[in-house]
Order: sequence, then structure tokens, then C-alpha cells
Amino acid sequence: MYEYIENFRELGFGMFVHFGLFSTYGHGEWYFEQANRYKGLTMEEYARAKDRFRVKEGWARSLVRAAKSAGCKYITLTTRHHEGFSLYDTQGLSDFDAPHSATGRDLIREFVDACREGGVVPFFYHTMIDWHHPDFKDNFPKYIDYLVSSVEILCKNYGRIGGLWFDGVWNNPGADWQLDRLYSMIRKYQPEAMIINNTGLHSLGVVGHSEIDAVTFERGKPFAPPENGGKLIAGELCEVLNDHWGYAADDINYKPIAALIEELVECRACGCNFLLNIGPRGDGSVSPIDAAYLSEIGRWVKANKKFIYSARPYDGAKADGAYLLTDGKNVYAAVPGVPMWTNIGAANYSEEHPVTFSRRITSARWLDSGERATVSGNVLPPAGFPYGTSLTMRVAKVKLK
Repeated sequence: MYEYIENFRELGFGMFVHFGLFSTYGHGEWYFEQANRYKGLTMEEYARAKDRFRVKEGWARSLVRAAKSAGCKYITLTTRHHEGFSLYDTQGLSDFDAPHSATGRDLIREFVDACREGGVVPFFYHTMIDWHHPDFKDNFPKYIDYLVSSVEILCKNYGRIGGLWFDGVWNNPGADWQLDRLYSMIRKYQPEAMIINNTGLHSLGVVGHSEIDAVTFERGKPFAPPENGGKLIAGELCEVLNDHWGYAADDINYKPIAALIEELVECRACGCNFLLNIGPRGDGSVSPIDAAYLSEIGRWVKANKKFIYSARPYDGAKADGAYLLTDGKNVYAAVPGVPMWTNIGAANYSEEHPVTFSRRITSARWLDSGERATVSGNVLPPAGFPYGTSLTMRVAKVKLK
């Protein structure tokens, strides 16, 4: 009954993509709201950017290549963000969309086609709030009609999708968002699409509705999602590379790659997916630094035999200093912060920071090198990387007695 939710959990690692008219400005996805509040920018002025919104041919295929280089198995793309500009053909609901921009094309069609060609599962982000549509403030029930009709287009016209990721109910939690109506429409056209509705920064892991298939942990601490009335629930933590979700030309405050890899493993160790965001530039291209980050994370995933996809929480033992995961057959100990071993003025990590298990270890082997690890009773000495290699986290396949 919930096979589609289990399939989502096995995807494990996805790429979030915040792309829209805001990308043309290069000041982040909330640029309009901030410029309106502090500089008096009007929506009429802001919306003129659609006349210079020109997206390169082949942008979606490049996006898929970037995702695959990281080891991502799905992509969640902003079909419409809070600014109200749609990347898809809204079929007469509005002219504030990509086909009516300088691009003149349905970008969601291109995205879906590229995902299917590249073997990546497409997911659709869709805003619940709208700074552009007048009914959002002036006639909320009529706005909900517009919102549901918009999402219906996405459900009907692009074939089977992995799911829909909503965002913005936190903006007005007391409003009647008519979620029963929205979700039942989705089930009509996409019965096995994941329904995810982001609960924001302050309500991490909250289910919110009986039709929700995965809870969210926006830039937070994930935990094993509980069942909801007997229904299997997945979890997903979304994280950003720097300080903005959308492209910001002057943002160089990037997180360490080691920290992002540890977040990925931590998510898998508690049964959640990891959704790592990039913000393409106004022409749809991925910035060199974003592409480099994705590629380096992918090198680590490959070096560790892609164990993260089948990995689940392991409760059969505890380990001080490592994340424990299992694929149902093997147990994995993922040890963070492992430095390079060398006699050139650096300490031998294996002597200083052993991993102590609550059960006896009978054998262990490092995934990145295939070498056997020296074990002693219930202690795994996490040998440092050999000189010339430094992959920040080592994963050992262990057998326990």
C-alpha cells in the first residue's frame, strides 16, 4: 500500500533547485519581498524582469548531469516560487509564466524530459503563497481556486512524477488552505506521488495532514519519522550550500563539503532523505562552485560504494563516535572527521579516536579502500586516510557478534 513511500526512501539523496525570475536579479529567492519592504520596489517593476528572463537551451540536461555527478537520484524544482512566476505553461490562468517571458518556452516540460532521459526522478516544488496574484491578499478563497487549478496542470500534463513539495502554509497557519481539496485532486491524477508540505523552520518533523507522505526538516536536525495512524511516513532534510536558496551572486559563505557529507549520512542513519539545494543563474546554468561541490560529494558517494541508498537506521548496537546504518544484511559504521594519517607532524587518528561498540566486532573492512580494519574486541580504530587521500569520513562494513 505504501510501496511508493518506501521507494522514495530508497532514493535517499536528492537535489533541490530554486530557480525562477528571482534568479535574474541574483540577490536570492526572497529578493522582491526584501526590496519591496526596504526600497519600495513594486511588483510591477519587479515583474518586468520576465522580459530579460532568457534561459539557455539544454539548461535542464545540464541540471540533470550536475545532480547525477553528486549521486542524486531525484530533483525537486521550483515550478513556482513565492514571487508567483511559473516555469510552466499555466494555460491561460496567468501570463506571468515562462512561455510569456523572453524565454518563450515551457521549462517544466524541458525539465521533465531531461530527468526521464537521464534516469532521475522529477519532483515539483510549488509555493502556497503568492506575492504577485492579487487574490492572495484580496480574495483568499478565489486564490485557492487559482492555486488548485495551477497544481492540477502540473499533475495532468507532465506524466508520472515523484511528488509535489509545497511551501508556505507557515505564512498563515490559521487560514483555510483547503488542503483536503488540493490533496484529493493530486491523488486523482498522481495516486503514487509523494505529498510533502514544508512545515518551516520552527515545526520540524510535523506531519500536519493525513495525506502527508514525508515530513520536513528545513536546515534542522532530522529524526526518525513516526508512523501516522499506522501509515508509513518518510522524512527529508533540505539544506542549502551557502546562505541563499536562490542564486545570489555575492554569497560566498559556503558550508564545508565535509559538513554536508556528514549531514547526508546523519539523514540516512535516522531514516531520512537528504535534499541538497543549488540556485542556478538567470540563464539556467549551474555556477562553477555549485557544480564543483556536487562533483566532490559524488566522489565520496562513489568511493563508499553508494551504500547510502540502501542504508537504514541500525538499532542492533550502539557505537561511540560513529553513525551506524544497515542495508538489512550488512552493518556500516560511518566515522566523521577522519584526517589523513602521516608522520609529517600529524597525529595518528586511529590511536586517539577509536570507535567503541556495544557489541563485539568480528571483522571490519573500509569501503573506500577495501582494506581490512584492525579490530580489538568491541573497538574499531578508525585508521586515518593514507597520505595523498583525505575524504573526511570513513565507512567500514562491520560484522558484529
